Amino acid sequence: MNVYVETNFLLELAFRQEQFESCEGILKLCEARTVGLAVPAYSLAEPYEVLTRRQNHRRRMKRELDIELQQLARSTAHKDRLRGFRDLAALLMNISDEAAEQLEEVRLRLINAADLTPLDASVLASATQHQATHGLSAQDAFVYSSVLSHLEQVRTSQSCFLNKNTRDFEDQAIVRELARYNCKLLPRFDAGYAFIRHALRVE
Repeated sequence: MNVYVETNFLLELAFRQEQFESCEGILKLCEARTVGLAVPAYSLAEPYEVLTRRQNHRRRMKRELDIELQQLARSTAHKDRLRGFRDLAALLMNISDEAAEQLEEVRLRLINAADLTPLDASVLASATQHQATHGLSAQDAFVYSSVLSHLEQVRTSQSCFLNKNTRDFEDQAIVRELARYNCKLLPRFDAGYAFIRHALRVE
């Protein structure tokens, strides 16, 4: 079985989000070579855009909070009460640094465990077509084109494409197209992990 994941899978792991444990379970199965893992190369770069946006947002928040704290600190009545807020400002930046480290750790694990689908000329060309045909965003079209490219090259009896935001790929034409390659679109990483474990038990 081949498991296809995209950007949200990396974010879920790196930022320890709601379905983190299922993603970790899936990645461990792939690292053990129990199932195959395929990741669009584009999805290894896109999370850094998300991380940069979050870091910039937190820096702005910290600057604004620092200014407010400086103003409030001019009043002796508030000095003791402000200590916790100063810690909060530092925490914002510490969290950003930790997220960057966690993202790099996950990226390296995926590089070692996964088959990376390159963002080459053929993928880019078909992405433009899928964007128009299925109404996908440019980012989702890159991912979808990469998944189809890999499915065409590596045929298996069963595959699944896991995506946290299935509404991005909810076009029934996409579901049918994936099904032609014995690939099932699954809406949640929890559901994907359950599907994989069930398939392994059946085998």
